[in-house]
Formats: sequence, structure tokens, C-alpha cells
Amino acid sequence: MKVLHVLKSPPDETVNKFIEMISGDDKDIFVLYEGDVDWDKFIDEVFAHDKVICWW
Repeated sequence: MKVLHVLKSPPDETVNKFIEMISGDDKDIFVLYEGDVDWDKFIDEVFAHDKVICWW
């Protein structure tokens, strides 16, 4: 199962641990807090994954 992790702010240690527990070494992360966001790419990534988890 492919999981996309969407980060709105820099992750703290707890969030990093949860991401590691959920996805292991095969992490797909999309960052929204750095620079300009490529929204077209974001939408493509959302539809390319089975689940999306948003982290604030």
C-alpha cells in the first residue's frame, strides 16, 4: 500500500517516528512549507497513492 505523507510544517521527533512506523524505509513525503508548491504535482501524487496522511 502506497502512503503519501503531506507535511504542512517541519516534522518534530514524534511525527518522524510515526512516519517511520507507518511507511518504514519506503516513505513518500510531500512538503508544503518550503517555497512555492507545485500544486499540479501535489494532485498527481495524491491520486498516485492509496492513502494520504496530512501532518500539521
